[in-house]
Amino acid sequence: MKSIDLNCDMGELPEAIADGTQEALMQYITSANIACGGHAGDDEMMRATIGQALRHNIAIGAHPGYEDRANFGRVELQLGPEEISALVDRQVCALDTIAQQCGPQIVHVKAHGALYNQAARDRVIASAIAEGVRRWRSRVILVGLAGSVMLDAFQAAGFATAAEAFADRRYEPDGSLRPRKFRDSLLADPEQAAAQALQIVEQSTVIASNGAAIPLHAQTLCLHGDTPGAPSIAAAIRARLSAADIQFTPLMF
Repeated sequence: MKSIDLNCDMGELPEAIADGTQEALMQYITSANIACGGHAGDDEMMRATIGQALRHNIAIGAHPGYEDRANFGRVELQLGPEEISALVDRQVCALDTIAQQCGPQIVHVKAHGALYNQAARDRVIASAIAEGVRRWRSRVILVGLAGSVMLDAFQAAGFATAAEAFADRRYEPDGSLRPRKFRDSLLADPEQAAAQALQIVEQSTVIASNGAAIPLHAQTLCLHGDTPGAPSIAAAIRARLSAADIQFTPLMF
């Protein structure tokens, strides 16, 4: 029987915590990527998100990104490797401090936004992320884009890795994510996202923006907590994959 982890970026929007949207998502996912105060989040939001994850028995991970709140960490910055390593270390340690107070252990680390996308094509940046995590701890899973040099760099640095695919994002023919500047970059329709998730898990392929099927082998699927209607998307994915006898299991060491 096939299995998959379903992860979601969380702790980014105070309104999603306040209005119950984030907790509604928790019933469908198995891992939470928690913003660490860089592109979004603060101590209170980290603590609230960890508490929700504990209630729903969800594995937690750190979600460091460029410290550029004005652009939500989604604009590429030209930082050197040492600067990248330092910001990753700083943010992961911030989340770990609160996690130790609350109880759960951080299982994985996944870069956010522009930092993630740059690392997927630039081994130097990916290695800098790995170095930043290593300064904190080496016994952790690093999540990276399936088929990218990011995973190669993480493995070369000695980390366990998880290849990631996206249920709610469209792909380019080279296996990269379609840039958000394009109106069709996001799959906001629950049934479209569910269909793409099922194809990724069952067939290890995804249909790119040009209509071509490209190979895609993943251990974890992502959906974005800030996507409009995210709980409905998560529910549709969970229902579609469950109907196909696919199990949901969190990332584990």
